[in-house]
Amino acid sequence: MTTVALIRHGMTEWNVLGKAHGITDIPLNLSGENQAYALADRLSMEGKWDIIVSSDLLRAKETAQIISRKLDALTCIFDERIREINCGDIEGTTEEERIKKWGNNWREQELGMEKFEEVSVRGSLFLDELVTTYKNKHILVVSHGALIGLTLQHLLPEKFTTTYIENASITLLTHMKNEWNCSLYNCTNHLVN
Repeated sequence: MTTVALIRHGMTEWNVLGKAHGITDIPLNLSGENQAYALADRLSMEGKWDIIVSSDLLRAKETAQIISRKLDALTCIFDERIREINCGDIEGTTEEERIKKWGNNWREQELGMEKFEEVSVRGSLFLDELVTTYKNKHILVVSHGALIGLTLQHLLPEKFTTTYIENASITLLTHMKNEWNCSLYNCTNHLVN
C-alpha cells in the first residue's frame, strides 16, 4: 500500500486579500510560515515519510522546505506538473475586481484560464506515476487548493462532488490494487486558531 499526504501550501498575502494566485509566484507570509511549522510538527509525530514532492511555485516550495528541515532534511523534489491551475487574466484580482472588469458572468468568459478537466487529469496522472515510482512508500505532496481539490474529484468522484482545501491542510490517500481511498480530508487540527 502506498500512502500519499496531499498538503496545501501555507497562507500568503494574496490569500488574505482574496486574490486569485494561479501560477503567479507568491511567497508565504508570516502566518503561512507558522502554519508550515505547525504542519511539520504534526507530520514528525505521525510516522515516517519517505519523500516530499512539491510544486515548484514559491509558496509550496517554502512549505515543503520547512517540512523537510523538521523531518531531518527529507529529500524534496520540485515538479511543475503539480502547480496551481493557471488562472490566466484573473490572476492577482479579487472577486470584486473581476465583477467590475468583466461583469457578473466573468466565469463564462474566455479569460485564459486552464480548464478544470485539464487540471484534474494533470493531477491524477501525476499521482498515478508517483505511486508507480514510489510503490509502498509514504509520500508528502505539497501543492495548491484547486489542483488538490480537482484531482480528488477526478480520482474519487462519488466521494468528492465538490471540494474546498484549506491552507496548510492534510488530505490522506492510500493506493492499493489500483484503487484510491481517502481516510482524511482537509484536516487542519494542527493549526492553532
